[in-house]
Amino acid sequence: MKFSKATNYALHTMLHLSAAEPNRLTGVQQLADQQQVSPTYLSKILTKLAKAGMVESSSGANGGYRLRRNWEELSFLDVIHAIEGTTSLFECHLNHGSECLIEQVMMKAEGTMEDYLRQQKLSDLTAQMRAHLHR
Repeated sequence: MKFSKATNYALHTMLHLSAAEPNRLTGVQQLADQQQVSPTYLSKILTKLAKAGMVESSSGANGGYRLRRNWEELSFLDVIHAIEGTTSLFECHLNHGSECLIEQVMMKAEGTMEDYLRQQKLSDLTAQMRAHLHR
């Protein structure tokens, strides 16, 4: 199982934005430089995050991105779904329907993983990161 690079960049971008000064806009170039990724590529990721209502954008010379209000409730799963979509990781192609024993095991495993990722909040990581920086 593998998440896309876009999900990796999205999670890191969200963490960076969560650590930024509240209401301060961060430019895409700064975010891209920090992750050593193309600003064009990161802009596409940020567009998905904006469409999902996770970030707000402002255009212009002093434009950039910031987290939306109540961002503290965003989970890893929210970010993953914004980038990857909500399609199931496993799909049985043998047309057994809901009686497929293999699909039942895989769906239960996916549900357990999603429950865990739903519990992991970006704000928890932000608090850990800040505590680490202040040591």
